[in-house]
Amino acid sequence: MRARVGTESVSDWIEVTQAMIDQFAEATGDHQFIHVDPVAAAATPFGGTIAHGFLTLSLMPALAAKTPDAPRLAGMRMGVNYGGNKVRFLTPVRAGSRVRGRFKLLDFAEKRPGQFQQTSEFTVEIEGQDKPALIAEWISQAFV
Repeated sequence: MRARVGTESVSDWIEVTQAMIDQFAEATGDHQFIHVDPVAAAATPFGGTIAHGFLTLSLMPALAAKTPDAPRLAGMRMGVNYGGNKVRFLTPVRAGSRVRGRFKLLDFAEKRPGQFQQTSEFTVEIEGQDKPALIAEWISQAFV
């Protein structure tokens, strides 16, 4: 894994559907009209409903699972989120858009025997857009 520091992996595309957005609204209680009311959202500069920023961020595990060349730690028993150094929401994700994840391994270190910490840059790209939906620097830990 240390040899992979500095390398990037890119996921397959996934569609962000209105159903996903509605389910996220239900789970979080965030029913702002720009997410769940297509008629009202059409009158905004977004031109339609958009995914919650935190929904976009929460796609990290799904996109990581759809990244065939991502580095994997052999013998991993479990992985946990440790937190983020930064998160920036740059471009709204319209319902029906396709997104993919770009993962760049920034650091990998053994914290104690059998416990490793990795820091990655996570970018969500929107198909057909020049500017990404978000960029985050995320820390996770793996246990072997």
